Amino acid sequence: MLAVNDEIQVPETEFEWSFARSGGPGGQNVNKVASKAILRWNLPASPSVPAHVKDRFRALFRRRLTTEGEVVLTGQRYRDQERNRQDCLEKLAEMLGQAAAIPEVRRPTKPTKGSKRRRLEAKRRQSATKARRRKPALEE
Repeated sequence: MLAVNDEIQVPETEFEWSFARSGGPGGQNVNKVASKAILRWNLPASPSVPAHVKDRFRALFRRRLTTEGEVVLTGQRYRDQERNRQDCLEKLAEMLGQAAAIPEVRRPTKPTKGSKRRRLEAKRRQSATKARRRKPALEE
């Protein structure tokens, strides 16, 4: 069971695992052992995830999805299969956590009266400084 939060808990039966030879460290062992873990998860068919989280997941992680909507993650950071499996599950939990977090709506603010006054005062000072640099006007 992959528990992301109280709302999202995905059972292990929804995941499809396959294993391949890893490209990471391992010496001679790397040529014999399939330690790279590949996780496939059918997001659209999953009853464990609410629809709004699925929509945000699709929007945030488009590049991780196949054309059918399947999530494909690989783990080959470690030298053994089980740790790479756990790595894939941690990646998926983090991604689901990001998709489940509702972003705060930004409320536009107005500048305060004090900030407006200070800005205009600074403009007046700058204008007076530049005016003093000019040559005096010839009076006719």
